[in-house]
Amino acid sequence: MLNLFAKIIRTGVVTDPAPNLDDAVIKELGIEVRRVLNQRFSGSLAIRHVDAGSCNGCELEIHALNNPYYDVERFGVHFVASPRHADCLLVTGPVSRHMEEALRRVYEACPEPKLVIAAGDCACHGGEFGISYASCGAVENVIPVDVKIKGCPPSPEQLLQGLLVLFQRMKITLALQKNS
Repeated sequence: MLNLFAKIIRTGVVTDPAPNLDDAVIKELGIEVRRVLNQRFSGSLAIRHVDAGSCNGCELEIHALNNPYYDVERFGVHFVASPRHADCLLVTGPVSRHMEEALRRVYEACPEPKLVIAAGDCACHGGEFGISYASCGAVENVIPVDVKIKGCPPSPEQLLQGLLVLFQRMKITLALQKNS
């Protein structure tokens, strides 16, 4: 046992340091998300996440949104297990041929208006996989996409910014529908 403790002391800390992020930027993004959610979604946004065949890099960043550092739920954003309870779909990864039909069914199960975010380079344009015998490529090849968040993987800050872009596009779409 003493040998183990001695090895730990000799080795020291080998993990990466925490990211040097500006808390003010995250808080500012979150406050803006909260303000829009209060206006348009009665204070909360329910997101259904679908992994359509990714390497899980994007999923790690999405999970980071829920950790105590980012704590996205304090701004009114939460993840749900059923597409029937979702206000928005967040899809990651290139759509594998085996997930193509499942993704269509999840999309059909979502209530109107159907909002879809493609997160990560693979979801946006197929990434390394592209279109092949095993992959349909980008999410937009299977279901309509409202917002693309680029990055491999996109950071939690980029994901929050993507939500704001989605809200801005919704506002423009609603204004156009009222004028026609």
